[in-house]
Amino acid sequence: MAGRRRAVWAGLSLVFALLVGCGGGPAPDAARTDVQHVLDRRAEAVLERDESAYRGTQAPMSDIRDGLATGMAEFANLRSLPLASWSYRLTGFHRSGDRATASAELRYRIRGYDKAPVTAARALTLTRDDGAWYVASDEPAQKATEQLWEQGAVRVVKGERSLVLGVGQQAATLRGYAALADRAVPAVTEAWGDDWAGRVVVLVPRSLDEMAGLLGAPAAGYRGIAAVTTGEAGGSPNAPADRIIVNPDAYGVLGGFGRQVVLTHETTHVATRADTTAATPLWLSEGYADWVGYRETGRSAVQVAPELQRAVLEGRAPSRLPDDADFGFGSNATRLAQAYESGWLACRMIADHWGEVRLNEFYRAVGAHEKRSGAVEDALRDVLATTPDDFTAQWRTYLRAQLG
Repeated sequence: MAGRRRAVWAGLSLVFALLVGCGGGPAPDAARTDVQHVLDRRAEAVLERDESAYRGTQAPMSDIRDGLATGMAEFANLRSLPLASWSYRLTGFHRSGDRATASAELRYRIRGYDKAPVTAARALTLTRDDGAWYVASDEPAQKATEQLWEQGAVRVVKGERSLVLGVGQQAATLRGYAALADRAVPAVTEAWGDDWAGRVVVLVPRSLDEMAGLLGAPAAGYRGIAAVTTGEAGGSPNAPADRIIVNPDAYGVLGGFGRQVVLTHETTHVATRADTTAATPLWLSEGYADWVGYRETGRSAVQVAPELQRAVLEGRAPSRLPDDADFGFGSNATRLAQAYESGWLACRMIADHWGEVRLNEFYRAVGAHEKRSGAVEDALRDVLATTPDDFTAQWRTYLRAQLG
């Protein structure tokens, strides 16, 4: 009997082991799968502009939380956005009874502009009622940036070479941005070449604070900055389109000339993105963008570089090209202005002495370097046949000749 019992237990143990092996451990909570299905229906509703279907995924809660739209208010705000795709992917899930929290990756593309999806990290809360899950809140994850449609209803203006998305802005104002962007695109192509998308996306939030929300950074650091461009440094041709984000407070005090220079400058960053890498110093990327911005304006060095001229006349001419730290938005305003003017004059000098073709070749050669160390030195040698010391000395002579 004892031998038979051992055989039976051995057989049962084998069966149990096989069952556990086939099951791969405890069965996963079906709630996560159900929530993913809810998010899939929510995404389809956004793409189809189906308010009823979207409402069917939403818990009956407030549509405004901490100043940002959520729920049906958010759905209404983004209805005019020309979307090519919109999807969610759960990246984390925790359930406690009829409530759950989740992290998700929102991926969307703007039709005609994004070759790959923009990715945004989201934090979700969900509730279950009568066996069905609903989204109670859908907000930026911690340290993630806000999305434009969370700040208000998005107004869309399409230019010939631009798409302008604004919140709290009149249509006429946005058409003005589109006209400037449409002029910037061919100006940049003439200087840089046509190996870029040849179109731009411009975001115009309501205020500096909203601009900072889109950037995920303190507003104080951008107070005097008219616009910035966000994108993937060294990005592939299939990366999402860069966004030019305007600070309406600073941009609004500029005249027509200044506004055009700013948008041409930022459009240059869009065009050069694939060749701008961690090896590219800011004096070159910012100086080149300013060079394109002022290239056909006829403005003299004295007109464009007043802070640097003051330093030259007072015997305080810089002894070196600016470091990246000199371009910090929170730094001294005079120091920041001199950094931009120094980079611009360095690029202008290359164009004057070696030619515009060589300037472009130099820019690309620096960006093609694997790392920052040696990038400028190698490009100076290979493209311009000079050394860092000789280039710096020539640049300082150029400053005195142009500004003295």
